[in-house]
Amino acid sequence: MSDALITDQNAKPVKYWHWLEDKRIQCDLCPRYCKLREGQRGLCFVRGRLHDQMVLTTYGRSSGFCIDPIEKKPLNHFYPGSSVLSFGTAGCNLACKFCQNWDMSKSREVDTLADAASPEKLAAAAKQHGCKSIAFTYNDPVIFHEYAIDAAVACKEHDIKTVAVTAGYVCPEPRREFYQHMDAANVDLKAFTERFYRKIAGGDLHTVLDTLQYIKHETRVWLELTTLLIPGENDSDSELEQMCKWVADHLGSDVPIHFTAFHPDWKMMDIESTPASTLTRAREIGITAGLNYVYTGNVHDKQGDTTFCSGCGETLIVRDWYQILEYKLSADARCPKCDTICAGHFDEKPGTWGSKRQPVRLADTLADIS
Repeated sequence: MSDALITDQNAKPVKYWHWLEDKRIQCDLCPRYCKLREGQRGLCFVRGRLHDQMVLTTYGRSSGFCIDPIEKKPLNHFYPGSSVLSFGTAGCNLACKFCQNWDMSKSREVDTLADAASPEKLAAAAKQHGCKSIAFTYNDPVIFHEYAIDAAVACKEHDIKTVAVTAGYVCPEPRREFYQHMDAANVDLKAFTERFYRKIAGGDLHTVLDTLQYIKHETRVWLELTTLLIPGENDSDSELEQMCKWVADHLGSDVPIHFTAFHPDWKMMDIESTPASTLTRAREIGITAGLNYVYTGNVHDKQGDTTFCSGCGETLIVRDWYQILEYKLSADARCPKCDTICAGHFDEKPGTWGSKRQPVRLADTLADIS
């Protein structure tokens, strides 16, 4: 538990907790089950005990905003070419040693660094900037559960889609409520061994696999997966074969998976970057396992960025990084050659946002919104 005390400032009472016999309260949001005395915070740092109840300290606060291509989340089958307003808060309920957003996810200064934005103004800002969707990202939206849900509800009123970029480490009851409000999710399947999750990510694989099956089979949320391949840790042929076979058998062949390159960061600066050849090998393993849509990321690989027809192999969407160069899908998302439907959510025509990344000073945007 964090030794930084909870204060009244920006604290919002939340649910998913219960009393223990020893007068502590237990957080029931994620499988860490943090047990807290008055004033203590959980490992995520943003949920804690104040006045004998559980509170969230980051409700209505953000660590930054940016308009991105949806492919950067990464989501290749959810309105390609469209723009998404990305934002996060601070803290995280995992402890990944390789975290590439550690400045936000490990932040301990959430009350002084965050910008204020109500759910309603977030939705209005996304609409004003012409974004197709909002992504809860940078840090895991599970830990700002209530804020993300309220923002998603506000987005629905403006016909803005909602995207969760998450590690899937959440308990069943809050998970059920959360995904009632999401339109798409990219879940970070960090590895396929309990050893990796315990020693490197600070969680467990079983919970994540359960979340994946729940999203796929019990919700209407569009699902894609991402696995960051770390040399010597989760990139062996046997592990990748087991992972891809599990995805095909338990989630289905049409769930896209993105294999992305590791770069030294946070507490794993002593490991070299992932060679492009590792991503190519992982992609081949996925295709051999029967997965229809296998992509590579964080490297320049036009083949690994391209969407191919699952029926005949025809090129459907050609990308160069996040730029769509060619788009052959029909208005109803069918292959022009064999008429096979491409799995996902598509507009009649792709978006034109391209590869732009546009930081947003939300205070300026919100000042124009009454």
